[in-house]
Amino acid sequence: MTAKIIDGKIIAADLRARVADEVGRVKRDHGLTPGLAVVLVGNDPASEVYVRNKAKQTEAAGMASFEHKLAADTPQKDLLALIAKLNADASVHGILVQLPLPKGLDTQAVINAIDPAKDVDGLHPINAGRLATGLTALTPCTPLGCIILAKTVHVSLEGLNAVIIGRSNLVGRPLVQLLLNENATVTIAHSRTRDLAEICRQADLLLAAVGKPEMVKADWIKPGATVIDVGINRVSGADGKSRLIGDVAYQEAAQVAGAITPVPGGVGPMTIACLLVNTVRAACAIKGLPAPAV
Repeated sequence: MTAKIIDGKIIAADLRARVADEVGRVKRDHGLTPGLAVVLVGNDPASEVYVRNKAKQTEAAGMASFEHKLAADTPQKDLLALIAKLNADASVHGILVQLPLPKGLDTQAVINAIDPAKDVDGLHPINAGRLATGLTALTPCTPLGCIILAKTVHVSLEGLNAVIIGRSNLVGRPLVQLLLNENATVTIAHSRTRDLAEICRQADLLLAAVGKPEMVKADWIKPGATVIDVGINRVSGADGKSRLIGDVAYQEAAQVAGAITPVPGGVGPMTIACLLVNTVRAACAIKGLPAPAV
């Protein structure tokens, strides 16, 4: 048996096309152009690539893209002043500060400074709290993408045993809430979990977000389970070239799983597509318009 490959590139392209349709509609009907501001502090190469891709896809969807690049030694007060300016700017509906920030900057203070209505990363404590209590909220993009990918395999996630490996604020914790909203039965596992492999073997839906290359082996996977690999780990091969691999040992896992996401080309493309979803949702909410159909 070989798993069905869940192609994040195709699913993300379809989602971006639907976002572009909604952007066109709100422009036409309401004269509203959703705007996304991305703030990059320092020159981390991976972050620079992400920011470039975000700007390109934001513009391709018909939205306004605002890019702010700051030096790595930018003082905290200057970064907070920029966020205050973006909070007050009526043409900006989404604000994303690219993480990780350089040392010396207080990440939580920066997240707390973003207007929750414009917090398209879904990390502000107000959005995290709303999500945790079952209220509508801007939701972190990667977990949102995971749910969309899982629903391309399962019409409904209701009643499924879902196991998440990893408890970060960016992925693991919001995934718990989103899966509970879908009526799945959720277990969150992490580095201190006893008999992790045995817990993973109970999962109908296994989501790996732990940041350890190929940690999840084939014998951790229930035959026929759906596996969503959130890990992006850069490793050097025997030839000295670097490549990206996930948290799941893909080749062997694909012999056991029913469906699996590849790395790259699985969860990654969905993250930016969901950022565009959040931006058009935020724009509509800020302007008091009905939620867009994405």
